[in-house]
Amino acid sequence: MVRGLIGAVSVDGGPTRQQLSLLKSITAHLWKRTDLDPSKLFGLSPQETADRLQELSDRRCFHEVLIALEVCRHPLTQTQVDAVESFAEALDFDGPDLKMFRDLVSEGSSSAAEDYRRFLVANLEQRSEPSLVAEPSVATATATAKATPDTNTTEPAPAPEPEPEPDLVQRLEAFQDLPPASLGRAFLSFYRRHQIPLPGERGSSMNHFYVAHDMTHVIAGIEPTGPGEVALSGFQWAMNDNSVNSAALLASLVVHEAGFGQAGTLATESGQLGVSGAATLLGEEMSRGTHCSSDFSLVDHFELAPLPLTEVRESFGVQAPDDPRDGHHCW
Repeated sequence: MVRGLIGAVSVDGGPTRQQLSLLKSITAHLWKRTDLDPSKLFGLSPQETADRLQELSDRRCFHEVLIALEVCRHPLTQTQVDAVESFAEALDFDGPDLKMFRDLVSEGSSSAAEDYRRFLVANLEQRSEPSLVAEPSVATATATAKATPDTNTTEPAPAPEPEPEPDLVQRLEAFQDLPPASLGRAFLSFYRRHQIPLPGERGSSMNHFYVAHDMTHVIAGIEPTGPGEVALSGFQWAMNDNSVNSAALLASLVVHEAGFGQAGTLATESGQLGVSGAATLLGEEMSRGTHCSSDFSLVDHFELAPLPLTEVRESFGVQAPDDPRDGHHCW
Protein backbone atom coordinates (compact mmCIF):
# COMPACT_ATOMS: atom_id res chain seq x y z
CA MET A 1 0.00 0.00 0.00
CA VAL A 2 2.64 2.51 1.06
CA ARG A 3 5.01 1.66 -1.78
CA GLY A 4 2.18 2.02 -4.29
CA LEU A 5 1.31 5.43 -2.87
CA ILE A 6 4.96 6.48 -3.10
CA GLY A 7 4.94 5.40 -6.74
CA ALA A 8 1.84 7.47 -7.40
CA VAL A 9 3.34 10.70 -6.02
CA SER A 10 6.86 10.22 -7.40
CA VAL A 11 6.44 12.82 -10.13
CA ASP A 12 8.05 16.18 -10.88
CA GLY A 13 11.22 15.22 -9.04
CA GLY A 14 9.56 13.11 -6.34
CA PRO A 15 7.02 13.46 -3.52
CA THR A 16 6.78 16.85 -1.85
CA ARG A 17 7.64 17.33 1.81
CA GLN A 18 3.95 17.75 2.62
CA GLN A 19 2.99 14.57 0.78
CA LEU A 20 5.65 12.60 2.66
CA SER A 21 4.60 14.10 5.98
CA LEU A 22 0.97 13.13 5.43
CA LEU A 23 1.80 9.63 4.22
CA LYS A 24 4.13 9.09 7.18
CA SER A 25 1.35 10.12 9.59
CA ILE A 26 -1.21 7.81 7.96
CA THR A 27 1.29 4.96 7.86
CA ALA A 28 2.13 5.36 11.55
CA HIS A 29 -1.30 6.12 13.01
CA LEU A 30 -3.82 4.42 10.71
CA TRP A 31 -1.81 1.37 9.71
CA LYS A 32 0.33 1.20 12.89
CA ARG A 33 3.55 0.77 10.89
CA THR A 34 5.89 3.10 12.74
CA ASP A 35 8.75 0.97 11.40
CA LEU A 36 8.12 2.22 7.85
CA ASP A 37 9.61 5.49 6.62
CA PRO A 38 7.92 6.31 3.30
CA SER A 39 10.82 8.55 2.27
CA LYS A 40 13.11 5.51 2.25
CA LEU A 41 10.84 3.20 0.24
CA PHE A 42 10.93 2.79 -3.52
CA GLY A 43 7.62 3.09 -5.31
CA LEU A 44 5.62 0.56 -7.26
CA SER A 45 4.18 1.06 -10.73
CA PRO A 46 0.41 1.09 -11.29
CA GLN A 47 0.38 -2.52 -12.49
CA GLU A 48 2.64 -3.72 -9.65
CA THR A 49 0.30 -2.04 -7.18
CA ALA A 50 -2.77 -3.60 -8.79
CA ASP A 51 -1.11 -7.05 -8.66
CA ARG A 52 -0.56 -6.69 -4.92
CA LEU A 53 -3.87 -5.05 -3.98
CA GLN A 54 -6.50 -7.53 -5.08
CA GLU A 55 -9.24 -6.85 -2.53
CA LEU A 56 -11.78 -4.15 -3.42
CA SER A 57 -11.61 -2.71 0.12
CA ASP A 58 -7.83 -2.33 -0.19
CA ARG A 59 -8.18 -0.64 -3.57
CA ARG A 60 -10.81 1.76 -2.19
CA CYS A 61 -8.55 2.62 0.71
CA PHE A 62 -5.59 3.16 -1.62
CA HIS A 63 -7.55 5.46 -3.89
CA GLU A 64 -8.98 7.55 -1.06
CA VAL A 65 -5.59 8.05 0.62
CA LEU A 66 -4.16 8.89 -2.80
CA ILE A 67 -6.75 11.67 -3.20
CA ALA A 68 -5.45 13.25 0.00
CA LEU A 69 -1.86 12.99 -1.22
CA GLU A 70 -2.80 14.37 -4.63
CA VAL A 71 -4.34 17.56 -3.26
CA CYS A 72 -1.33 18.07 -0.97
CA ARG A 73 0.84 18.90 -4.01
CA HIS A 74 0.80 22.66 -4.39
CA PRO A 75 0.44 23.62 -7.11
CA LEU A 76 -1.30 20.54 -8.42
CA THR A 77 0.43 19.54 -11.66
CA GLN A 78 -0.62 17.78 -14.84
CA THR A 79 1.93 15.02 -14.20
CA GLN A 80 0.47 14.36 -10.74
CA VAL A 81 -3.07 14.17 -12.14
CA ASP A 82 -1.87 11.86 -14.93
CA ALA A 83 -0.18 9.59 -12.38
CA VAL A 84 -3.31 9.34 -10.23
CA GLU A 85 -5.39 8.45 -13.28
CA SER A 86 -2.88 5.76 -14.29
CA PHE A 87 -3.20 4.13 -10.87
CA ALA A 88 -7.01 4.47 -10.92
CA GLU A 89 -7.13 2.73 -14.30
CA ALA A 90 -4.84 -0.10 -13.16
CA LEU A 91 -6.86 -0.64 -9.99
CA ASP A 92 -10.13 -0.37 -11.95
CA PHE A 93 -11.29 2.53 -9.84
CA ASP A 94 -13.27 5.61 -10.75
CA GLY A 95 -14.54 8.61 -8.84
CA PRO A 96 -15.66 12.22 -9.13
CA ASP A 97 -12.24 13.40 -7.96
CA LEU A 98 -10.65 12.36 -11.26
CA LYS A 99 -12.67 14.87 -13.29
CA MET A 100 -12.47 17.59 -10.64
CA PHE A 101 -8.69 17.63 -10.44
CA ARG A 102 -8.14 17.17 -14.16
CA ASP A 103 -10.39 20.16 -14.80
CA LEU A 104 -8.58 22.11 -12.09
CA VAL A 105 -5.22 21.82 -13.84
CA SER A 106 -6.49 21.98 -17.43
CA GLU A 107 -9.37 24.46 -17.24
CA GLY A 108 -8.97 26.28 -13.93
CA SER A 109 -10.70 26.59 -10.59
CA SER A 110 -14.07 27.80 -11.92
CA SER A 111 -14.51 24.61 -13.95
CA ALA A 112 -13.42 22.45 -11.01
CA ALA A 113 -15.81 24.34 -8.74
CA GLU A 114 -18.68 23.55 -11.11
CA ASP A 115 -17.70 19.86 -10.97
CA TYR A 116 -17.77 20.14 -7.19
CA ARG A 117 -21.22 21.78 -7.24
CA ARG A 118 -22.70 18.89 -9.22
CA PHE A 119 -20.99 16.39 -6.89
CA LEU A 120 -22.32 18.17 -3.80
CA VAL A 121 -25.92 18.37 -5.06
CA ALA A 122 -25.82 14.67 -5.96
CA ASN A 123 -24.92 13.47 -2.47
CA LEU A 124 -26.08 16.25 -0.14
CA GLU A 125 -29.30 14.49 0.84
CA GLN A 126 -27.35 11.34 1.75
CA ARG A 127 -25.24 13.38 4.15
CA SER A 128 -28.15 15.26 5.75
CA GLU A 129 -29.74 14.64 9.15
CA PRO A 130 -31.84 11.47 8.64
CA SER A 131 -34.99 12.73 10.37
CA LEU A 132 -34.91 15.86 8.19
CA VAL A 133 -34.67 14.07 4.86
CA ALA A 134 -38.48 13.77 4.68
CA GLU A 135 -38.76 17.54 5.20
CA PRO A 136 -39.05 19.74 2.08
CA SER A 137 -35.52 19.73 0.72
CA VAL A 138 -34.22 23.12 -0.34
CA ALA A 139 -31.29 21.41 -2.05
CA THR A 140 -33.60 19.20 -4.10
CA ALA A 141 -35.80 22.16 -5.06
CA THR A 142 -32.74 24.09 -6.14
CA ALA A 143 -31.36 21.23 -8.21
CA THR A 144 -34.77 20.65 -9.83
CA ALA A 145 -35.14 24.31 -10.71
CA LYS A 146 -31.70 24.35 -12.32
CA ALA A 147 -32.56 21.31 -14.42
CA THR A 148 -36.14 22.26 -15.46
CA PRO A 149 -36.38 24.79 -18.30
CA ASP A 150 -39.04 27.48 -18.35
CA THR A 151 -41.45 26.69 -21.19
CA ASN A 152 -41.50 30.37 -22.19
CA THR A 153 -37.75 30.81 -22.55
CA THR A 154 -34.69 28.98 -23.71
CA GLU A 155 -32.96 29.72 -20.39
CA PRO A 156 -33.27 27.40 -17.35
CA ALA A 157 -35.60 28.65 -14.63
CA PRO A 158 -33.68 30.50 -11.90
CA ALA A 159 -33.22 28.60 -8.68
CA PRO A 160 -35.38 29.89 -5.81
CA GLU A 161 -33.55 31.57 -2.97
CA PRO A 162 -33.37 29.23 0.05
CA GLU A 163 -35.53 30.46 2.91
CA PRO A 164 -34.96 30.30 6.69
CA GLU A 165 -36.51 27.33 8.51
CA PRO A 166 -38.02 28.62 11.77
CA ASP A 167 -39.44 25.19 12.67
CA LEU A 168 -35.97 23.69 12.55
CA VAL A 169 -34.57 26.53 14.66
CA GLN A 170 -37.30 25.93 17.23
CA ARG A 171 -36.47 22.22 17.43
CA LEU A 172 -32.81 22.99 17.98
CA GLU A 173 -33.43 25.75 20.52
CA ALA A 174 -35.52 23.26 22.52
CA PHE A 175 -32.25 21.48 23.35
CA GLN A 176 -31.75 24.23 25.94
CA ASP A 177 -34.35 22.45 28.11
CA LEU A 178 -32.34 19.22 28.14
CA PRO A 179 -29.95 18.25 30.99
CA PRO A 180 -26.67 20.24 31.10
CA ALA A 181 -24.46 17.25 30.20
CA SER A 182 -26.64 16.09 27.29
CA LEU A 183 -25.64 15.86 23.66
CA GLY A 184 -28.28 18.47 22.78
CA ARG A 185 -26.85 21.03 25.19
CA ALA A 186 -23.32 20.29 23.93
CA PHE A 187 -24.58 20.92 20.38
CA LEU A 188 -25.89 24.36 21.38
CA SER A 189 -22.64 25.11 23.20
CA PHE A 190 -20.74 24.24 20.02
CA TYR A 191 -22.71 26.89 18.12
CA ARG A 192 -22.35 29.53 20.85
CA ARG A 193 -18.64 28.83 21.26
CA HIS A 194 -17.97 29.40 17.57
CA GLN A 195 -20.61 32.11 17.12
CA ILE A 196 -22.33 30.21 14.31
CA PRO A 197 -26.02 30.80 13.44
CA LEU A 198 -28.15 27.75 14.13
CA PRO A 199 -29.15 25.76 11.03
CA GLY A 200 -32.36 27.28 9.75
CA GLU A 201 -31.72 30.83 11.00
CA ARG A 202 -30.53 31.64 7.49
CA GLY A 203 -31.79 30.23 4.23
CA SER A 204 -29.33 27.61 2.98
CA SER A 205 -29.47 24.36 1.05
CA MET A 206 -26.92 23.08 3.58
CA ASN A 207 -29.03 23.44 6.75
CA HIS A 208 -30.03 19.78 7.06
CA PHE A 209 -26.46 18.75 6.32
CA TYR A 210 -25.13 21.11 9.01
CA VAL A 211 -27.20 19.40 11.71
CA ALA A 212 -25.71 15.97 10.99
CA HIS A 213 -22.21 17.31 10.34
CA ASP A 214 -22.01 19.39 13.51
CA MET A 215 -23.52 16.64 15.66
CA THR A 216 -20.65 14.50 14.36
CA HIS A 217 -18.21 17.24 15.37
CA VAL A 218 -19.63 17.26 18.90
CA ILE A 219 -19.66 13.49 19.42
CA ALA A 220 -16.15 13.08 18.00
CA GLY A 221 -14.98 16.05 20.06
CA ILE A 222 -13.32 17.71 17.07
CA GLU A 223 -13.52 21.49 16.67
CA PRO A 224 -14.24 23.20 13.31
CA THR A 225 -10.74 24.53 12.70
CA GLY A 226 -9.37 24.12 9.17
CA PRO A 227 -7.21 21.10 10.11
CA GLY A 228 -10.04 19.88 12.35
CA GLU A 229 -12.50 19.81 9.45
CA VAL A 230 -10.18 17.65 7.38
CA ALA A 231 -9.44 15.46 10.41
CA LEU A 232 -13.16 14.95 11.08
CA SER A 233 -13.72 13.71 7.54
CA GLY A 234 -10.77 11.33 7.96
CA PHE A 235 -12.26 10.13 11.26
CA GLN A 236 -15.61 9.43 9.53
CA TRP A 237 -13.97 7.63 6.62
CA ALA A 238 -11.93 5.40 8.94
CA MET A 239 -15.00 4.78 11.11
CA ASN A 240 -16.95 3.45 8.13
CA ASP A 241 -15.46 3.36 4.63
CA ASN A 242 -18.70 3.69 2.70
CA SER A 243 -19.67 5.92 -0.21
CA VAL A 244 -21.18 8.60 2.05
CA ASN A 245 -18.08 8.97 4.21
CA SER A 246 -15.68 8.78 1.28
CA ALA A 247 -17.71 11.62 -0.29
CA ALA A 248 -17.32 13.56 2.97
CA LEU A 249 -13.55 13.07 2.84
CA LEU A 250 -13.36 14.23 -0.77
CA ALA A 251 -15.55 17.27 -0.06
CA SER A 252 -13.41 18.27 2.91
CA LEU A 253 -10.20 17.97 0.90
CA VAL A 254 -11.69 20.05 -1.91
CA VAL A 255 -12.85 22.83 0.40
CA HIS A 256 -10.04 22.93 2.97
CA GLU A 257 -6.97 21.73 1.08
CA ALA A 258 -7.51 22.27 -2.66
CA GLY A 259 -9.39 25.49 -1.90
CA PHE A 260 -12.23 25.43 -4.39
CA GLY A 261 -15.88 24.77 -3.72
CA GLN A 262 -19.37 26.03 -4.29
CA ALA A 263 -19.82 29.70 -3.49
CA GLY A 264 -22.36 30.36 -0.78
CA THR A 265 -22.09 27.00 0.94
CA LEU A 266 -18.84 26.45 2.83
CA ALA A 267 -16.03 28.94 3.30
CA THR A 268 -13.06 27.74 1.27
CA GLU A 269 -9.43 27.76 2.29
CA SER A 270 -6.37 25.98 1.02
CA GLY A 271 -3.33 24.18 2.32
CA GLN A 272 -4.76 23.26 5.71
CA LEU A 273 -2.77 20.01 5.83
CA GLY A 274 0.37 22.13 5.64
CA VAL A 275 -0.47 23.83 8.95
CA SER A 276 1.84 22.73 11.75
CA GLY A 277 0.59 19.46 13.25
CA ALA A 278 -2.28 19.05 10.76
CA ALA A 279 -0.92 15.93 9.04
CA THR A 280 -0.35 14.27 12.41
CA LEU A 281 -3.85 15.29 13.51
CA LEU A 282 -5.39 13.65 10.44
CA GLY A 283 -3.50 10.40 11.04
CA GLU A 284 -4.46 10.38 14.72
CA GLU A 285 -8.13 11.01 13.96
CA MET A 286 -8.17 8.27 11.34
CA SER A 287 -6.83 5.96 14.03
CA ARG A 288 -9.55 7.07 16.48
CA GLY A 289 -12.16 6.44 13.81
CA THR A 290 -11.10 2.81 13.38
CA HIS A 291 -11.82 2.13 17.07
CA CYS A 292 -15.48 3.15 16.87
CA SER A 293 -17.93 0.29 17.19
CA SER A 294 -20.39 1.79 14.69
CA ASP A 295 -20.95 4.87 12.56
CA PHE A 296 -22.67 7.73 14.41
CA SER A 297 -22.47 10.34 11.64
CA LEU A 298 -25.92 9.61 10.17
CA VAL A 299 -27.93 8.24 13.09
CA ASP A 300 -31.00 10.11 14.38
CA HIS A 301 -29.24 12.80 16.44
CA PHE A 302 -32.52 14.30 17.66
CA GLU A 303 -33.27 10.95 19.32
CA LEU A 304 -29.84 10.93 20.98
CA ALA A 305 -29.94 14.61 22.02
CA PRO A 306 -31.40 14.03 25.56
CA LEU A 307 -28.71 11.47 26.46
CA PRO A 308 -25.50 12.38 28.30
CA LEU A 309 -22.73 13.11 25.80
CA THR A 310 -20.38 10.74 27.62
CA GLU A 311 -22.96 7.95 27.28
CA VAL A 312 -23.38 8.61 23.55
CA ARG A 313 -19.62 8.49 23.05
CA GLU A 314 -19.30 5.27 25.03
CA SER A 315 -22.12 3.63 23.07
CA PHE A 316 -20.23 4.20 19.79
CA GLY A 317 -16.78 3.43 21.19
CA VAL A 318 -15.43 6.96 20.70
CA GLN A 319 -12.05 7.18 22.39
CA ALA A 320 -10.55 10.34 23.84
CA PRO A 321 -8.16 12.25 21.54
CA ASP A 322 -4.43 11.97 22.13
CA ASP A 323 -4.21 15.66 23.06
CA PRO A 324 -7.58 17.19 24.05
CA ARG A 325 -5.93 20.59 24.64
CA ASP A 326 -4.35 21.05 21.21
CA GLY A 327 -6.91 23.62 20.07
CA HIS A 328 -8.57 21.18 17.66
CA HIS A 329 -10.67 19.33 20.24
CA CYS A 330 -13.33 19.92 22.88
CA TRP A 331 -13.47 16.91 25.19
